[in-house]
Amino acid sequence: MPEKSMDEVMEAAAGAHFSGLRLDSLRLSSPSTPSSPSSARASQVLSPESASSAAAPRQPFLIGVCGGTASGKTTVCDMIIQQLHDHRVVLVNQDSFYRGLTGEESKHVQDYNFDHPDAFDTEQLLECMGKLKSGHSVNVPIYDFKNHRRCSESFRKVNASDVIILEGILVFHDPQVRNLMDMKIFVDTDADIRLARRIRRDTVERGRDVSSVLEQIRGMHTLIRDRDITTPDFVFYSDRLIRLVVEHGLGHLPFTEKQVVTPTGSVYMGVDFCKKLCGVSIVRSGESMENALRACCKGIKIGKILIHRDGDNGKQLIYEKLPKDISERHVLLLDPVLGTGNSANQAIELLIQKGVPESWIIFLNLISAPEGIHCVCKRFPSVKIVTSEIDVALNEDFRVIPGLGEFGDRYFGTDN
Repeated sequence: MPEKSMDEVMEAAAGAHFSGLRLDSLRLSSPSTPSSPSSARASQVLSPESASSAAAPRQPFLIGVCGGTASGKTTVCDMIIQQLHDHRVVLVNQDSFYRGLTGEESKHVQDYNFDHPDAFDTEQLLECMGKLKSGHSVNVPIYDFKNHRRCSESFRKVNASDVIILEGILVFHDPQVRNLMDMKIFVDTDADIRLARRIRRDTVERGRDVSSVLEQIRGMHTLIRDRDITTPDFVFYSDRLIRLVVEHGLGHLPFTEKQVVTPTGSVYMGVDFCKKLCGVSIVRSGESMENALRACCKGIKIGKILIHRDGDNGKQLIYEKLPKDISERHVLLLDPVLGTGNSANQAIELLIQKGVPESWIIFLNLISAPEGIHCVCKRFPSVKIVTSEIDVALNEDFRVIPGLGEFGDRYFGTDN
């Protein structure tokens, strides 16, 4: 099968999966006998058995789907809709009920918290949900995510249906909204995966500038660059950034599709991870990135390279211990700071001498100086560099500016 990058298959591999969704024991139909004990309990709770209620029109069944931003709520909703193909289902997004920003708020949009309950017009949301629950159609507003305003002349008409799905990051916050729901689903996804999805979604689908999406990363950089931060906090936020860089680096590795048979006897189309992979850390700062790599790749082999650094001259190899079969492996080269590029070039040269193809090397770091990037890319154009931020320049002492100091000393607590 053709190889695919991790970016192409991450969503399918990490997303939610349904083996089936049955609501026949709830209010969508009225079977004479519940299909299971759990169905019987659901019928008792959700289906009034009095003659008067049986004669009354059946209200739509409202499902609330909540979760962090870019957690996969829309994917879950799509799966529910597919499972309920024999019922009329409508999807209502809480995002449609964002309040339009004022002129003053628009001037400082980078400071506006779109994840706060006050960012939504909950009263209008309640009004629309009430009408839908009563069997009436409603006009749902359309929000312009690029200009942060509602489209005043446009609405989306939502007709009465059997099932209503309400999804959003805060649909469980307001008790009045919660009380309308017959079923609640919370989608929980790793924060690093959600951030990667949000960057892709907001820049591609919502037309936003990348800088407005990366405030979280800049916030963590602000913390670790602060000279007064405590060592535990420096390690904590550095680890978060390192994990993001490692995850993105893994996305550049080849993957192939693979079919497996589940315990239910069904066939699942998944992916087969790259088996031939190893990490190589440039001692000693690079060792700070090893735990994140191990957390992402269980049992991964990690080699080490020690290079003497003296000013801008990082060309003296002191020590190396690499997997014997490294020539058959894709290599993630680890060093949190790319300065002049001399040490990186020395390490890459060694890997190539050991038989590693240049295009199989991915260099991971937290910050990079433009001079270092140019130095590495000019000599090894097929090597990929993954970094979380590019700094301004090198100073006369060949230190990255503004930089973050001696990363290894700060991380391992040996800077005093």
